[in-house]
Amino acid sequence: MQTWRQYIGGEWTGGRSTRSVVSPYKGCVVGEVAEGDAADMDRAIACAADAFAQTRALSSAQRHAILTAIRDGLAARKEEIARGITDESGKTIRDARTEVDRALLVFSLAADEARRIGGEVLPLDVNAASAGRIGLTRRFPAGPVGAITPFNFPLNLVAHKVAPAIAAGNPVVLKPAERTPLTALRLAEVIDATDWPKGAFNVVVAAAPELGERLATDERIRVLSFTGSAAVGWRLKERASRKRVTLELGGSAAAVVHSDTADLPDTLRRCVTGAFANAGQVCISAQRIFIHRPLFAEFAERFTAGAAALRLGDPGEEATDIGPMISAAAAERAEQWIGEAVNGGATALLRGRGDGTLLGPTLLTHTHPDMTVCREEAFAPLAVLEPYDDWEEALRRVNDSPYGLQAGVFTQDIGRIFEAFRTLEVGGVIANDVPQYRVDNMPYGGEKASGFGREGVRYAIEEMTELRLLALNLPTAA
Repeated sequence: MQTWRQYIGGEWTGGRSTRSVVSPYKGCVVGEVAEGDAADMDRAIACAADAFAQTRALSSAQRHAILTAIRDGLAARKEEIARGITDESGKTIRDARTEVDRALLVFSLAADEARRIGGEVLPLDVNAASAGRIGLTRRFPAGPVGAITPFNFPLNLVAHKVAPAIAAGNPVVLKPAERTPLTALRLAEVIDATDWPKGAFNVVVAAAPELGERLATDERIRVLSFTGSAAVGWRLKERASRKRVTLELGGSAAAVVHSDTADLPDTLRRCVTGAFANAGQVCISAQRIFIHRPLFAEFAERFTAGAAALRLGDPGEEATDIGPMISAAAAERAEQWIGEAVNGGATALLRGRGDGTLLGPTLLTHTHPDMTVCREEAFAPLAVLEPYDDWEEALRRVNDSPYGLQAGVFTQDIGRIFEAFRTLEVGGVIANDVPQYRVDNMPYGGEKASGFGREGVRYAIEEMTELRLLALNLPTAA
């Protein structure tokens, strides 16, 4: 079993105490990691600030080469890293391999975007006094990035912060989730073997929330990128003062299935996957599913059968569909919410068995919008199925939420699709797929309590750069 230290200033250092990283499924220790403290965080921030002069001077060709080398380094260790994700997070091995593939794509996209960061030429001679003037715009790196990431995608959500930062020429201080830090440290090994300047990537592992807040309050950090709970994210934004902030927060994502859906078996398959992949621990998991009433009985019966057929168990086995939740406390909270809903009048179409960190798929109906299972992010293998009578009603019910990350709509009617696009208060409307759909180059983020700013490589680069104008006063011929 490996003991990991902090990665600060290009060295494996820091941490005066260690703690265990425990498999959510087996309950065994899968690694020991040094516990970072305030001094470690201050040193990491100082290293990133010092490295900015080097990173901002790198050419686009150099940044492209570095990102390509990171991608290749991850690819060479794909199975090792996937197994590590499974060990520390409980994600099924099939999903872990998919996560590594997605991270490879993120670094590839960032490598391409590093050579496309440009600007535009503006005509400034729009009035007589500006005759002969033109403007040039260009994006410059904003400065050190503070990145805070969650447990559920310990590689890809890190990649979505680190890769755009490198593409833009910004150093990074990363605080990964304390339950799943080992994947981030493996990424540090990969980055350390490239030409990215030493000190320009730092990993501080700590459970103490005040260390994350330091990334928000320290003025040497110019960009804060946070993925996690809404309560923590909005508090960090309040404390972040003048720095740029991107928040990717939670949701209670919804799907709407109209009776004219093109392929019901495919729709059912997508909805089952969208509700229960990664044990529902996805911020765009299909938690609320609204079905057109003429289709509801058939859909509910077949959806229940599909959910019941999912295999729950050891995430390291190839046949497993649903692994454990991240902790027994998370599973207990979900079961408490389910019990509250049933006691409040909801009907359980399927009640998943619970055993420690394992919780089987659960389907509820006859719920009320004010129930916690509808109102808050479950982050569990739990879905609510409810009928609706007309499209406008369904869209209103999707919007009846404090969150607005993504929503899926299943219909063949292009008019209904565009009505959803106009009406739904979400960052992304997914036509004929579940809200969990995400491709890593698309703009990704939410409205309302679900976030602030956008990720997706090109869009994240915009969040991490400053737009600067050069106004040229060109002399005219005499």
